Amino acid sequence: MKIIFLGTGTSTGVPLIGCHCEVCQSTDSKDHRLRSSVYIETDFGNKIVIDTGPDFRTQMLNNHLEDVDAVFFTHNHKDHTAGLDDIRPINHLLGKSIDVYAENYVQKTLRMEYPYIFNGEDYPGLPRIKMHDLSEAAFKFKQDEIIPIRVMHKTLPVLGFRIGDFTYITDANFITDAELQKIKGSKVFVINALRREPHYSHFNLQQALEIIEKVKPEHAYLTHIGHRLGLYAKVLNELPADISLAYDGLQLEV
Repeated sequence: MKIIFLGTGTSTGVPLIGCHCEVCQSTDSKDHRLRSSVYIETDFGNKIVIDTGPDFRTQMLNNHLEDVDAVFFTHNHKDHTAGLDDIRPINHLLGKSIDVYAENYVQKTLRMEYPYIFNGEDYPGLPRIKMHDLSEAAFKFKQDEIIPIRVMHKTLPVLGFRIGDFTYITDANFITDAELQKIKGSKVFVINALRREPHYSHFNLQQALEIIEKVKPEHAYLTHIGHRLGLYAKVLNELPADISLAYDGLQLEV
């Protein structure tokens, strides 16, 4: 399985106009983070993207990617959904619709934000998707088993996903023991770690490390990183050998 981190930042993790913090001024490309998203090419050749944020088009271009079979949405916040319209070139170039999997409340948001996709009118260039209901139940996407993981983003229910030996969690600050059992056994575990200080709806660094200790993957990667976590090189030097900061463009074989 091939994994590409399309983005590892947050809306306060990307370079900000007028910001002079050490992260924004860094010359290390690993400190330049677009909004969080990941591309997965499974062993069966299925190409899956988790979340299409506002940087989706740029991320696909940066990584020379031209094809997506499915989009899985974790939740309905704009920094995870704002790039859905940019599937249109894939529709056009490859002549196919894209399967989109989302919970009902996420679908309601997508229908409000993209009414032209769903209002029944047809015209050239319209984004073409096939919407599928998503829940906490495991399901098959073509040959691949997908295991949703329920997490909480303060009071908002969010889904992470396990595909084979890879588990991806973003925008969470609470995971039940029952859901952690679904993650255990993953070789690679990705979890959000916004900053060092406590946050009301995201894991901070210490909390993310505590979750990783419970899961005990072969290797863990931190994503959804804000400015206040600090410079990539500095934070990486503080982490155990089996835990890394993810960065935009990082590629893994799982």
